[in-house]
Amino acid sequence: MMLKNKVALITGGSSGIGIAIAERFLKEGAKVVITGRFKDRCDAAQNQLETISADAVDFATGDVSKWDDVQKIVEKTVSRFDRIDILVNNAGIYLEKRIEETTEDEWDQVININLKGVFLCSKAVYPHFKKQGSGTIVNMSSDSGVSGNPDEAAYCASKGGVTNLTRAMALDYAKENIRVNAICPAVINTPMLQREVYKQKDKEAYFKEMDELHPIGRVGRPEEVAFAVLMVASDEASFITGANISVDGGLTAM
Repeated sequence: MMLKNKVALITGGSSGIGIAIAERFLKEGAKVVITGRFKDRCDAAQNQLETISADAVDFATGDVSKWDDVQKIVEKTVSRFDRIDILVNNAGIYLEKRIEETTEDEWDQVININLKGVFLCSKAVYPHFKKQGSGTIVNMSSDSGVSGNPDEAAYCASKGGVTNLTRAMALDYAKENIRVNAICPAVINTPMLQREVYKQKDKEAYFKEMDELHPIGRVGRPEEVAFAVLMVASDEASFITGANISVDGGLTAM
């Protein structure tokens, strides 16, 4: 088991990539706390995850863009499992708009959740990592954090920030035995994608277009992203820090 006796906090863990990460971590021996803004979704996710390991999962509701919420989430994790070894900054939202179409409130919401949330959660876990003398942070960036994409101005700005924040934190904390890496998925078949598909007049054509974006010929699966997160979160990756790892079917290689 790659994460035996490790304690992981996974933000945005109630669906999609987040719950796939939680499932894989539990199967690898970790104890897991997931977060979300909605208690009913966290309840449902916890029930699903308890089928893997009944005593090794809990949840904490809160908004990662609010410092008070973040502090409570981290405190609950440490109170429940006595320590914290891994932070997965997965919480995020998507906005498909150009600059002139984006309101100030929309811009703030995307930046606050996708980028400020990474800052706040990392800030909150740092004292625990420092006290323990170890820790690892995995940030969820995107292909949009590696290269620009049309009609995604705020989203690209937020994920580009995550990509470079990852490098900065990795350099700041390398000598403290704290590793920081990012995963950069392309289009993954999650509820977020399904919501975008639902908006389209020709849903089948839109999904086909998403498949064909990727050289490998299809969109990704949440469990494929979860494996990449597991890889860099584990002690086997002890020499990897400051990396932004693409899980994108070859998209950003073009």
